[in-house]
Amino acid sequence: MIFTDKKELSVDDHHTAEDTLLALGTALQTAIKAGPASLTRFGSAYCPLDEALSRAVVDLSNRPYAIIELGTKREKIGDLSTEMLPHVLHSFAMSAGITLHVDCIRGENDHHRAESAFKALAVALRQACTPRGDDWGVASTKGVLY
Repeated sequence: MIFTDKKELSVDDHHTAEDTLLALGTALQTAIKAGPASLTRFGSAYCPLDEALSRAVVDLSNRPYAIIELGTKREKIGDLSTEMLPHVLHSFAMSAGITLHVDCIRGENDHHRAESAFKALAVALRQACTPRGDDWGVASTKGVLY
């Protein structure tokens, strides 16, 4: 519990983690809409952490969808419930308006599995958000993403 001005605020892993990823997703969507029209759009990455290896694939599609398969075995990583990992990534994809696939291909340590997954997501997003540097316009037959 956090106490401020004699008011008690409840902090739990569900709402703290989810609200953070919802805010990040909304910020990403805002940046995509305000940015150049000629973004790469698609991004993918494999990232390791010790014995763990994860893959992330994104599409800045404005068609929110998420498939998350991390294969965690423990109930918690620190104070975070491992069931929250796919939930917050799904929330991020929905609020960002992106299609997102993240899976951990191998790994024994749940902390390593989760960390490699988030690293892969970051690298894939960096790739997808990179301006193409051409004047072909939007990478969509519809002519718009957002």
